[in-house]
Amino acid sequence: MEPHRWLPLEANPDVSFLKQLGIHPDWQFVDVYGMEPELLSMVPRPVCAVLLLFPITEKYETFRTEEEERIKAKGQDVKSSVYFMKQTINNACGTIGLIHAIANNRDKMNFETNSSLKKFLEDSLTMTPEERAKYLETYEAIRVTHESSAHEGQTEAPSIDEKVDLHFIALVNVGGHLYELDGRKPFPINHGETSDDSFLEDAIEVCKKFMERDPEELRFNAIALSAA
Repeated sequence: MEPHRWLPLEANPDVSFLKQLGIHPDWQFVDVYGMEPELLSMVPRPVCAVLLLFPITEKYETFRTEEEERIKAKGQDVKSSVYFMKQTINNACGTIGLIHAIANNRDKMNFETNSSLKKFLEDSLTMTPEERAKYLETYEAIRVTHESSAHEGQTEAPSIDEKVDLHFIALVNVGGHLYELDGRKPFPINHGETSDDSFLEDAIEVCKKFMERDPEELRFNAIALSAA
């Protein structure tokens, strides 16, 4: 059976389709222009999530395999309240990153009564990460919003069959721990303690590790979900 495939989203917060998904504009996606303190100080606070766009390279894939084996051997603490889903749809990582960002900050969001994302989260709350992935495959309202956002991007959307080697992940604070949520991985990654005040700086430290692993690469882009 052919895998489900969506058009890729680009990493531009103008493509933000929070409104179309029925979320009040109390929060907005803003560009993080650099990792230095003075550039981070330009990002409106509070920040409740960071999305990182990065290239999937051989170096990264080697690291991902080693990381998975290390965590399986050593174990890690992951709070049961972390909302995590797998990715089974090609090119859906941008939308899954957004779902991870919103789902783990549900208490901070104001949803419209008929919000398609609110319904998806309510329906999928008790599901496993795999069941959530299957549910998204059949959830037309989010797919349609994703496709229209992909077309609205500032650059021409690639064709649906074009191989895209860029990938989105979400970084969130759940219960005072910073989690990396990546639907290509088998589980969330706990990156240690954080707080509402230090979350952006802590998340950027994680982003820097991605960049340090691939020093020849320039295709990194971080966007923050900030208070409007």
